[in-house]
Amino acid sequence: MSTEPVNLHKALASFDALWSPRIVTRVNDYDARVAKVQGEHLWHAHEDTDEFFLVLEGQLSIALREPQGERTVSLPAGSVFTVPRGVEHKPSSQTGASLLLFEPAGTSTVGDRHEEIPDHVDATTGHELDHGAG
Repeated sequence: MSTEPVNLHKALASFDALWSPRIVTRVNDYDARVAKVQGEHLWHAHEDTDEFFLVLEGQLSIALREPQGERTVSLPAGSVFTVPRGVEHKPSSQTGASLLLFEPAGTSTVGDRHEEIPDHVDATTGHELDHGAG
């Protein structure tokens, strides 16, 4: 982990892969990750942790399967939303978005319970950022 400030715009410019987050720093036992997204992720759930989203650029939609039924939240740039633990959700962005995610280190991008993983989704616990580029 770098002990220097990280410029999020430079960090995002350092990679092109979609749905493949980069760890920009750690806070206690949590990763702060940046990701570029476009298209659809997959339905998944994190059984033991909430998932925090901050939309830095673009717009993100998150479909949710909650006890009272399905709904979709729309997040324009500057918006935050937390998906509660155990709730199935499917992020998507038609036009593309850049995100900051905050979750426990080692949390899988496809959760503990998910549908089949499409080729365009990176099933990872986050990749280390090249801090020379950040």
